Amino acid sequence: MASGVYAPMEMLDSNQKWTGFDYDLGQALGAKLGVSFNFKNQAFDSIIPSLQSGKHDIIMYGMNDTPEREKTLHFVDYFHAGMEIVVKKGNPEKISKVLDLCGKSVAVAKATTQADLMRAQEPKCKAAGRKPVTVIELPTEGDALLAVRAGKAVADVLDAAPARYNAATAGSGTAFEVVSDPAHPTGFGPVYTGIGVLRKNHDLVLALQAALNSLVKEGTYQQFLDKYDLSAYGVKSAIINRGS
Repeated sequence: MASGVYAPMEMLDSNQKWTGFDYDLGQALGAKLGVSFNFKNQAFDSIIPSLQSGKHDIIMYGMNDTPEREKTLHFVDYFHAGMEIVVKKGNPEKISKVLDLCGKSVAVAKATTQADLMRAQEPKCKAAGRKPVTVIELPTEGDALLAVRAGKAVADVLDAAPARYNAATAGSGTAFEVVSDPAHPTGFGPVYTGIGVLRKNHDLVLALQAALNSLVKEGTYQQFLDKYDLSAYGVKSAIINRGS
């Protein structure tokens, strides 16, 4: 299975062993299916081509289920959250909403939907008499956060779960903070996150859906959500391709 370091969805502990919500859920799904879930770290922008080449069987990397990705993959959706804005602690630029990023530099991980979200603000920025967002795409989410910390970008826009995790843990909570918009309690533009499977592997999709629904019913899924403080983003059942 292709994966990556994307806390708290998947992480490496001090002994370089996998942990995190996706990892725990993956192991439980594997137990239900009677197979081993082996995680392998990989750059996000090459993760779908790797699946297509047969190097992996599924993608479980906090990947958003989008209509564009559904052209290539089926998704078994297991999570629902939006995007949050992460700024330096103290919020020196006084960012309170997405449009406050107009005319400013925003760092994002390469090949993510966050880059698309930022570019899509251009008409709204123009209507407000402001310049568009300058999007800085960097290889990893860690690089994007470092750009904010170094003052090379005003903000990083990333999925809600890792946004809150990084704000709570980086520098013991002294490096970043999340801009919370009361109008968007689960983040901007909530989307479904799914396990990605090649469209030709329909039987595997159905098997994963059944296994996940079993974990939801028995309460194991909720235990994992609680463990990583992600209960606000859970789903009530496993639905295929909810992002379409």
